[in-house]
Amino acid sequence: MQIQRKTLAQEVAERLIQGIINDEYTIGDKLPIEPELMKIYGVGRSSVREAIKILSIKGVLSVQQGVGTFVISKNIQESLETQINKAEIEEVYEVRSLLDSKIASRAAIYRTEEELKMIKMYLDLRDKFAEEDQAQECYQADINFHISIAEACGNTLLKEIYKIASKHILTSFEISHNNNTDSFKLSQKIHADLYTAIENKDSDTAAHIAQLIVERVY
Repeated sequence: MQIQRKTLAQEVAERLIQGIINDEYTIGDKLPIEPELMKIYGVGRSSVREAIKILSIKGVLSVQQGVGTFVISKNIQESLETQINKAEIEEVYEVRSLLDSKIASRAAIYRTEEELKMIKMYLDLRDKFAEEDQAQECYQADINFHISIAEACGNTLLKEIYKIASKHILTSFEISHNNNTDSFKLSQKIHADLYTAIENKDSDTAAHIAQLIVERVY
């Protein structure tokens, strides 16, 4: 799994947040002008502007053209991705277990032929890498198989939540399976059954099989 590097703008936004939390800037305060912020944080104008944009979207700052940028809230909500990043892997699995059956059911209804081809491609790769004992590639193909089903579910919010949660599953595979693909070989048939249900637009069967996969009944 790749390490997600913070941009300079994100780092400036976090330092501004800390300043607000620590009452360096209180509600109603006007932030220093851009050149001063650039000097304080040692970054360019674009990074300062992007940081202010990030905090404006979060409802922490208000930009008043021709007047300045003001602190309007200390209620700083973490993004869903940040919260999932901090979650325990058991919590991430619980999120996926709640979503899998619903997503599979919807995918059976809304999938397109192109999306179906993508699901099948990852199903075949999952099988190929499992049989060849290529663990890392197998784990990634499994994740991509389930993400491709989420891509086909027709609900953008469900898809995005599932994709974010799935990013954390690879690490758990590496720890729990110890570069072994035996369980993936064993579960290939039920994954193929899930694909068939989605191909046949059988939403009830797709939901049922997805739940069996979650519960590891195969």
